[in-house]
Amino acid sequence: MVDFTFPIEELEYFLLIMTRVTCFIYIAPFFSMQNTPNRVKIGLGFFISILLYYMTEPHVYPVFDTVWDMATVILKEAAAGLLIGLGANLCSSIVLFAGRVIDMEMGFAMANQMDPTTRENATLTGVYYQNMVMLLMIITGMYQYFISALAETFILIPVGQVNFNFDHILSTFVQFLGDYMIIGMKICLPVFCTIMLLNAILGILAKVAPQMNMFAVGIQLKVFTGLSVLFLTVALLPDAANMIFTQMKRMVVAFVEGMM
Repeated sequence: MVDFTFPIEELEYFLLIMTRVTCFIYIAPFFSMQNTPNRVKIGLGFFISILLYYMTEPHVYPVFDTVWDMATVILKEAAAGLLIGLGANLCSSIVLFAGRVIDMEMGFAMANQMDPTTRENATLTGVYYQNMVMLLMIITGMYQYFISALAETFILIPVGQVNFNFDHILSTFVQFLGDYMIIGMKICLPVFCTIMLLNAILGILAKVAPQMNMFAVGIQLKVFTGLSVLFLTVALLPDAANMIFTQMKRMVVAFVEGMM
């Protein structure tokens, strides 16, 4: 007969791995899309955990003196997975910020659409940028980097040895806020500058020809100009996505360093 017995330490070790992996999948971009069934996410986390279980040999089992110690280790593993995925997920919101700025300039700020990845209301251009960045993430294999980065964390941060450096994590958040604004403005800069020049021209025409209704004319010109600039700058989307992917890598590395 086949012997299926195994030590309880092996089960505890595997469940701790699965805790970090499933929490990462729950929040990481591409894996955390709301239109993906939860059963698929759980199954993906289970099979990735099996691979990582055999990859991390020899196993170093954490020692639990009390139930509270075990609960603390489980919470640390869950927080580690959430932080690693959060570092990448925060960067995906940059395109939504850029889309809001563009739509506010074009006059589409009140026209919202459901983002299929988050199932939340977002502006039209924000959803457009979000879908394009997600498509480029699939094409470039950026999702594979997330899996490999998660696997590397089990070497850098063994199971049960998560130590949070809150000062480093806080400084990472503060630095990200500055990069968030800079990258977002770089993405929306072509439309923002074009609409600003158009507003200046309309202001001059309003003084030169006050009998013309510049308000009615300006709304149509802003929409036409904004859509034209979006069409002409499609070739710049890979560069914008590259900036976001680079920031994702920096955030993931920074959060991992804050837990070593």
